[in-house]
Amino acid sequence: MRRLVQLGAAVLLSVSTTATADLQVSEAKLRLLPGDLPAAGYFTLTNNGSQPVVLSGAQSPAFAQVMMHRSSLENGMASMQPIEQLEIPAGATLTFASGGYHLMLIHRQRELALGDQVEVNLQFADGQSLPVTLTAALPTALRRA
Repeated sequence: MRRLVQLGAAVLLSVSTTATADLQVSEAKLRLLPGDLPAAGYFTLTNNGSQPVVLSGAQSPAFAQVMMHRSSLENGMASMQPIEQLEIPAGATLTFASGGYHLMLIHRQRELALGDQVEVNLQFADGQSLPVTLTAALPTALRRA
């Protein structure tokens, strides 16, 4: 019985580890505003694996709080809603960009300047995390085309 439990744990660990190994992040940028105004995190997350993954949050030592949001525009009114989690199907790509999904990073814990690197850990529902490095950029450089 003990051997069966160990084997089961090893299989689960390999599946969980594989899930984050199959994820690719690109175009990771931080929209930096002056003072202590909130920053926004943008990136493209691709799931190259054979199983869906569920993004459930993020954290960063550079900010006291990191939340997932979705911006939308309906009938000329802009709004922003918090997002609890997002599923990325196998083979799919999810883009965090201005005017859509984004990370809202609140209360800087240190001074940041353009070009600085900010570490963010993306957290997944299976308990895994994926470190991502965002590069601080001007808001005008991050507008949708």
